[in-house]
Amino acid sequence: MADDPMDDFETTSFTHGGKTRTVFRIGEGPAVIVMTEMPGISPKVADFARRVAAIGCTAVVPHLFGTPGKDGAPEGKASAAGLGYMLSSIVPACVSREFTVFATGRSSPVISWLRALAAHEHERCGGPGVGAVGMCFTGGFALAMAADERILAPVLSQPSMPIALTSKQKCSIDISRDELDVVKRRCADEGLEVIGLRFKSDKLVPAERFEFLRRELGDAFVAVELDDDDANPHAVMKPHSVLTEHLVDEPGTRTRDALDRVLDLFRSRLLITT
Repeated sequence: MADDPMDDFETTSFTHGGKTRTVFRIGEGPAVIVMTEMPGISPKVADFARRVAAIGCTAVVPHLFGTPGKDGAPEGKASAAGLGYMLSSIVPACVSREFTVFATGRSSPVISWLRALAAHEHERCGGPGVGAVGMCFTGGFALAMAADERILAPVLSQPSMPIALTSKQKCSIDISRDELDVVKRRCADEGLEVIGLRFKSDKLVPAERFEFLRRELGDAFVAVELDDDDANPHAVMKPHSVLTEHLVDEPGTRTRDALDRVLDLFRSRLLITT
C-alpha cells in the first residue's frame, strides 16, 4: 500500500502543558479521538479515521509518533526498511517520559494532554460527548481518558501496554488505580460501555488482560476476541491490528463485524437525536 498524503484531512496543532502536537481532522459532528498504533498514522489508520467521519463524526487524529501517512510495508511484505521505521518509532516512545511502557497501575503522562485535546474538540465540535479509540501502544489510553466524563465511547483495540513480560503485567493495563475506580463508577452509575478488541493468539494482548478488565468493569466491558482465521491473511505481521492491518473489510466477516460494532457505539453514544 502506498503512503497516504492525507490531503483530505485538515492539519492543525494543539498545545497543552507546554507541549504542541500536530493534529489531523476529518469530518463534521461529535469528536472521536483516534490514537494510532505503532509505528504511526499509517494509511490504514487514516482509513479508519475516514470511516469514523463517514458516520457523521469528526475524527481527530493526534500525531504522537512516526511519520503521518507513511506505510511501513509498501510492498505488502516485511523489509529491513520497514523494520527500521518501526524501531525508529518504538525506541523513542519506550524511553519517553510521556508513555508508560513497563509499569503497572500507572497512566501515561500523555493522558493529560489527550484529555485536554478531547475537551477542546468537544467544545469545538459539540454533541453530547467524545469518543476515543486507542490501538496497540495507545490501546489503554482510551480507558484512562474515560476518567473524564466527556468520554462517552471508549474503545481499546489490541491494548498492548504494559508490555506483558510478567504475570503482574499481563493482569493489568496502563491506567492508575484511582482513574480505574472513576471508570468503574461511571460504568455502574452512568452506563458507560467499554469495548475491547483482540486476537486470541496475540501475545502482546494476553487473555489475562481482558480477564482483568472483566473483573474490574463487569458487564460494562464488551470483549471482542477473534481467531487467527478471522484476520486478513495478506497482512505482514501475525494477527494483531483488528481495525486496520488485519481487517477483512467485507460484510459478514468477523473483523468487519468488530469494526461495525465500534462504529455503532459511536452512533449510539454520540449521534443522539431528540
